[in-house]
Amino acid sequence: MQNTDNCQPPNANCQLNKTLLVILGPTGVGKTNISLRLAEHFGCLIVSSDSRQFYRELKIGTAAPTDEQLSRVTHYFIGSHSIFDEYNAGQYEQDVIELLDKLFKKHDVVMLVGGSMMYIDAICNGMDDIPTVDNETRIFWQKQFADFGLEFIQNKLKQLDPKHFDEVDLQNPKRIIHALEICSMIGKPYSQLRTGQRKTRPFNILKIGLNRQRQELYYRINARVDEMIEKGLLEEATRFYEYRHLNTLNTVGYKELYEYIDGNWTLDFAVNMIKQDSRHYAKRQLTWFNRDKEIKWFYPEKEDRILEFVNKSIKEFS
Repeated sequence: MQNTDNCQPPNANCQLNKTLLVILGPTGVGKTNISLRLAEHFGCLIVSSDSRQFYRELKIGTAAPTDEQLSRVTHYFIGSHSIFDEYNAGQYEQDVIELLDKLFKKHDVVMLVGGSMMYIDAICNGMDDIPTVDNETRIFWQKQFADFGLEFIQNKLKQLDPKHFDEVDLQNPKRIIHALEICSMIGKPYSQLRTGQRKTRPFNILKIGLNRQRQELYYRINARVDEMIEKGLLEEATRFYEYRHLNTLNTVGYKELYEYIDGNWTLDFAVNMIKQDSRHYAKRQLTWFNRDKEIKWFYPEKEDRILEFVNKSIKEFS
């Protein structure tokens, strides 16, 4: 039976034999390994939706795929940008949709792999039309954050857009600053631009979610942080210390080590905070993903069941 849920309304550009296979889940769950095996099985390419892995300078702290893993399957949006580039979900949507149009001319299945919630939504559902932020506004709010801290910009957002304040991740300054930038530019709440209307895509979308028991997931997260430290995460963070004001470095794994470098924390305490902040991030990811009833959830090691479900679903699309 033909499933056109993700291709409505029907039109000449709707390619029902093309499928975007989305592999998502919380940090540390094991998306990379299963996605490589699935990509090799289907002979397809991988487009990353991990917004931190876009940045070529940050390989250790973002758990980017290794050179060996990248050699197995062609990847896009891994190390594609610099930490000095201004890049957001709206630009990502435009770039990836253009890329998919090219890839689907040669491939029936393309994989989207990662855990960055907003970036996955940008491809599957589309972003609202948000104006580009000018440099003057961007510099102003970055300086406000640098001078006065997180609580200050949180309170500013609560004042300018209480609706978005109730919805946004208040521990993510990048999201808060972006909302404040838009509020400043348009002279009204950012939330008024967020329509939530879903865009039609000319391909089928199949979402596979990966998850584990909480204790197991948290153990894996903690172990991965230890591995990052062993591989040189502190050295990587130190290398870019002078650029710590960049939004790309104000993220888990780097911001905690900068507290250590500044002499505010011990190294052990900073590492423990990376683990704690990573676990909190995983919890936020799962809360976001659990709202989406289109996701079919699997335990990562159940590869046979995943393959069976994907093969069956792709046949139903055709």
